[in-house]
Amino acid sequence: MTECNRVASPLHPLGRREVVANFDGGTITSDGGGAILLRELEDRQGIIRRFAECFTDHRDPELIEHTVYDLVAQRVFGLALGYEDLNDHDTLRLDPALAMLVGKDDPTGEDRARTRDQGKALAGKSTLNRLELTPPGADESSRYKKIVASCESIAQVFLDLFLAAYPVPPQRIVLDLDATDDPIHGNQLGRFFHGYYKNYCYLPLYIFCGEHLLCAKLRPSNIDASAGTTDELRRIVTALRAKWPAVEIVIRGDSGFCRDAIMDWCERENVGFILGLAKNSRLTALLAPEMQQAKEQFEKTAEASRVFKDFEYQTLDSWTRARRTVGKAEHLSGGPNPRFVVTSLSRESFDAAELYEKQYCARGEMENRIKEQKLYLFADRTSSHTMRANQLRLSFSSLAYTVLAALRRHGLAGTELESARCDTIRLKLLKIGAQVQVTVRKIWISLSEAYPYRKIFEQVLANICRPAPMPLRC
Repeated sequence: MTECNRVASPLHPLGRREVVANFDGGTITSDGGGAILLRELEDRQGIIRRFAECFTDHRDPELIEHTVYDLVAQRVFGLALGYEDLNDHDTLRLDPALAMLVGKDDPTGEDRARTRDQGKALAGKSTLNRLELTPPGADESSRYKKIVASCESIAQVFLDLFLAAYPVPPQRIVLDLDATDDPIHGNQLGRFFHGYYKNYCYLPLYIFCGEHLLCAKLRPSNIDASAGTTDELRRIVTALRAKWPAVEIVIRGDSGFCRDAIMDWCERENVGFILGLAKNSRLTALLAPEMQQAKEQFEKTAEASRVFKDFEYQTLDSWTRARRTVGKAEHLSGGPNPRFVVTSLSRESFDAAELYEKQYCARGEMENRIKEQKLYLFADRTSSHTMRANQLRLSFSSLAYTVLAALRRHGLAGTELESARCDTIRLKLLKIGAQVQVTVRKIWISLSEAYPYRKIFEQVLANICRPAPMPLRC
């Protein structure tokens, strides 16, 4: 019989031309751009290498083919390239471009020890899964799972990366706090129903400084949104002041973090705060004259109107002292919209309008960063049974975000994509079709000639390879 590579289904012709599809294009990857850009970024920044140092490997080095760095890099780069599931890696292990990105000397896998693994340069899902499932007490005598992660060291890595990003200490930094829902659909440990989100979920705590992720801590949802915040702030602020003694630190969060314990700690530690304050009948009564004024302005102009009030306020029994409070009396086409914030910042530094509109409302950018991680880097893929394993999954996702944020900060500066989201970066710069040829002396990556963002790609690569440090933004 004559051999034929034509696909089984007949394809619709294009005019007079027959359309033929064959599996004869050679070794082609869909991640050619990612293999180039992310490899150069990691070679210069060492982000994943620092993270891999948080794992203790009790395996016999004579009996392994994948180092801890190989496994961690494969997992994190997979997330950055859009592969959310461990099962994906049973197919991805065949991709020589990803093997090159991880740093495999033999990207074809032809020199693997076992016959069944030859041609597969990377680890499969079962090997990668041991990163998450190894218990904290594992050692050399454990049977399969011997790679122990230090959650404390991992938490410190994100802080160290942030500190290393500044060649010159900043004068002022703002730490944004937020909690979000992480829906779960199994019987994972720490599973509780949350009345606000109306589902079973975890309630992770995030702390950002600009686009820099400083903390991503998984928590059960049967707690107050602010639970554990003071402990994390103490850890972060202590490290910041140890390196930058003169830096001014301000925390910012919504009303879920407006707790006397947090504000009292900030006042003792000379940390500023701007926190949302949930409205109540007393606050609404205090703002009533301004609300009436805003309503009258709206009726005259038919446009949204705002009037601000700056006053001292203390709760009846939950606060230990009175604090500066700013009320926003706003009237919209849909009706009145009063809002309140409480702050330790002085009136001399920021008047009421600037405090609310420019200082407090800027926290919305943090919510965009959380959405990036949840929607495009799979931070909610916490389907393992234990909290520890799911915390590690959240940490892998957080590191993938950190890698893409570093690519955006260092590589995309000065391009039309310098403010692009992670999914846009992936789609336009990382997902490029390329033919991969491995010879004795070279690895040839032939990118698509039809790639429409070639000029931007070349500029990004030049930015990454530039010897002088790029300016950072926070």
